[in-house]
Amino acid sequence: MFIFIFQTIWLFIDDLAGKGLDIFIIGKFLFYLIPDLTEKVLPLTVLLSSILTFGTLAENYEFAAMKASGISLQRAMVSLIIFVTILGGVTFFFANNVIPLSQRKIFNLRRNIAKIKPAVAVAEGVFSDFEGADMNIKVDEKYGDNDRFLRNVIIHQKGKNNTNTTVIKAKTGELKSNENSDILQLILKEGHYYKDVISKNNKNKLKFPFAQADFDTLIMNIDLSEFNNVDLDEERDISTAKMKNILRLTLDIDSIKKDNFRIVRAFSKNINARTGLFVPLETKDTTTVKNEARLKKDSILAGKIKAIMEDPVKQDSIKADILHIFPEWQRIQVMNNAKNDITGILGSIRGKKEEMENRYKNYNLHILSLHSKYALAFSCIILFFVGAPLGAIIRKGGLGLPMVIAIALFLVYYFIGVFAGNYAKEGNINPILGAWLATLIMLPLGIWFTKRATEDKGMMNFGVITDFFQIIFKKFKKKKVDDNKNAT
Repeated sequence: MFIFIFQTIWLFIDDLAGKGLDIFIIGKFLFYLIPDLTEKVLPLTVLLSSILTFGTLAENYEFAAMKASGISLQRAMVSLIIFVTILGGVTFFFANNVIPLSQRKIFNLRRNIAKIKPAVAVAEGVFSDFEGADMNIKVDEKYGDNDRFLRNVIIHQKGKNNTNTTVIKAKTGELKSNENSDILQLILKEGHYYKDVISKNNKNKLKFPFAQADFDTLIMNIDLSEFNNVDLDEERDISTAKMKNILRLTLDIDSIKKDNFRIVRAFSKNINARTGLFVPLETKDTTTVKNEARLKKDSILAGKIKAIMEDPVKQDSIKADILHIFPEWQRIQVMNNAKNDITGILGSIRGKKEEMENRYKNYNLHILSLHSKYALAFSCIILFFVGAPLGAIIRKGGLGLPMVIAIALFLVYYFIGVFAGNYAKEGNINPILGAWLATLIMLPLGIWFTKRATEDKGMMNFGVITDFFQIIFKKFKKKKVDDNKNAT
């Protein structure tokens, strides 16, 4: 845990260092991160401790004494098997209750820190919203002491209707603040100011009046009195996959799936209606001669189209044949209308495709989070059955070879899990498989190690491999001698 906490500090060093945050806030932030780190720490801990323990027992010939007393390896492992099983249950409870709570705490703490220290909220390359100040700001780069200097600043200010009415651009900027003051001073240099003028006269509204100006220096004073009255423990209604327990995930997976199907069906119905390809013909109405004539004309037209589509000889010239059905003056109109309709439909499909990809990515993420909670509990048990017999096989204790083997196995387990999770989020593999893949790969490895340790065999029987190559070498040598004799 100590090692992974330091790794986390390096990841968040830009967000924490030099921002004026006291040690209490930083400590609380790291404390909330600890439960999330158990997903990485606990499997490695079980694997390393089992290798160290059983490697030390084997190195000191404790297993030899047990076997001489009639105690098998399985019997020696019974108490630890029970302990690891209980540990798996506790891990599941931890993953289902504590980790989602810590994720919510982290999210709310970071949001509230950004409100207390607005300079922290200014991220590079994206628009950062200043809640309570009715503005958002984007900078290309922050530099200098405490990141107080800004480069290429864009500011959007909101009006009474909560719309962006003012845009300010500047080449450079500087943030100035005082611990005893509620005013944050933003000094902008070499910029341009644009503002929509809201007129009460309807005639003037149609002219879209505005005001603009260039400036060398512009000083903006932002009132932070509302920011400084923030409770760091304030909770907000946040809903992401990692912040939910199993019950909530199950309900949300079902609702997200139904919503996705509903949206796809509605969009498909809309596209079909816009194309007009699957609109059924009206039922025959014999009450009027007009309807009779129109239906007869529609049936003739449908018959011609059907004949063209069923004739393989005419399939290469379908477009021309269909156009010949219409009068000449209508052909250009038909082609233009078809082109406009197809262009609009393709634009709608591209927009809906991006939306549905995000929705299905969120759906896959919920399934992945649900099964990851189960997989984490089982991984502790399976990695014990990998580490314990492996320690008995290598017969080495201490922090040397066992540490190297444990880290190597854990890196294989961890990277398989990361890659499988990323593929599952994008929908390239089933999200259930993405959550379980690393654990399922370690399962046969644990069975194989346990079998070899029970039979008191080494990790690999290299004698079989060497014997195989010796036989091939002898055959090759004998063939060479026979060829020399025949040549003689």
